[in-house]
Amino acid sequence: MVASRLQELGAVLVDADAIARDVVEPGTPGLAAVVQTFGPDILGADGRLDRPRLGAVVFGDQERRAVLNGIVHPLVRQQAAAVIAAAPADAVVVQDIPLLVETGQESSFHLVVVVDAAGDVRVRRMVEHRNMTEEEARSRMAAQAARDVRLAAADVVLDNSGTPEDLRLAVDRLWEDRLVPFARNVSKAAVAPRHGGPVLAAHDPDWRRQASLLMARLRAAAPDDVLAVDHIGSTAVPGLSAKNVIDLQLAVKDMDAADRIAPLLGDAGFPVWPGVLLDSPTSQHSDPAAWSKRLHGSADPGRPVNVHVRVADSPGWRFALCFRDWLTADQAARDAYGAEKHRVAALHASDSSTSGYAADKEPWFTETAGPEMERWAESSGWRPPSWESGSTSGGTSGTA
Repeated sequence: MVASRLQELGAVLVDADAIARDVVEPGTPGLAAVVQTFGPDILGADGRLDRPRLGAVVFGDQERRAVLNGIVHPLVRQQAAAVIAAAPADAVVVQDIPLLVETGQESSFHLVVVVDAAGDVRVRRMVEHRNMTEEEARSRMAAQAARDVRLAAADVVLDNSGTPEDLRLAVDRLWEDRLVPFARNVSKAAVAPRHGGPVLAAHDPDWRRQASLLMARLRAAAPDDVLAVDHIGSTAVPGLSAKNVIDLQLAVKDMDAADRIAPLLGDAGFPVWPGVLLDSPTSQHSDPAAWSKRLHGSADPGRPVNVHVRVADSPGWRFALCFRDWLTADQAARDAYGAEKHRVAALHASDSSTSGYAADKEPWFTETAGPEMERWAESSGWRPPSWESGSTSGGTSGTA
């Protein structure tokens, strides 16, 4: 229902199930490969694939199911790619992929929407609408990713436990408020607008999961140039209040690489903020060029993100990681920074942007945070996490 409603609203729909049926129609190489592998008994009297019979064979056998997927999935992806290539540049392309998580494709998309209902609801619906037995329904569910795994991969969860009308209204809101502006922003390489002064929220444990999804997309966007991606800033520090903006740090070899991958990050939903930026060095003797960075934002109006692209091992790169780990390890430092954030946020509560809030925090960084953080790093033996393996982190993995 969700995919069909999105198509009614104007989306270009790529229905993986429909394509999966097309690629094993009589006379196709796909059907020939399936018959060769599983035998002619999986065909009906009309020469078409007998899906219930094939389902009975593979859904109880993980190895045979993997073999079937190895035949069908590449054909489905090839045909889906052709549909996507023909879509307008600013189109909302919706790919309906039942086995998205199972096939490890989550990071290939700008947004993952999971339509969710409790297990007993799903079983009842399969029994009522697909003429399955309860045993068959539960066997089918057992062959798929567990519910918690699917939910962990979601940017958006649509509750399908209510009425069809409830679900339709939720889909319409998603379309109007998020999908259409998201697609428009990607096509224009524009960061989603942000309005209003600083609003601090209590720490949300789900920020870490959301950051992981975003980091995977950044790595996939430019795998040859991205050395590492880390969750930084206040949302990466447990217990610290923060603006609901996820900060990520993407490490590159040099600024030429940062500029080279900028269009790739934009296509992935992270357009560049215009202009060459400098971090604020913590010492007046610091080399300004060593603090250069590029700043990207999110084209998604539903998830504000800052992506700080810095050279690995540069002062700004190191500062961001050390600051995160210092606050995570030191309760007094975390409390002091939280108090400063709330003090400055109150001064700028009526502002139309957060620029004044950011500027007024700078003295605390240079006069208090910088020296105290360095003392902590020396006493604790802190070292930044290695980026040479391409690893990512979101906590205190850099501490010795």
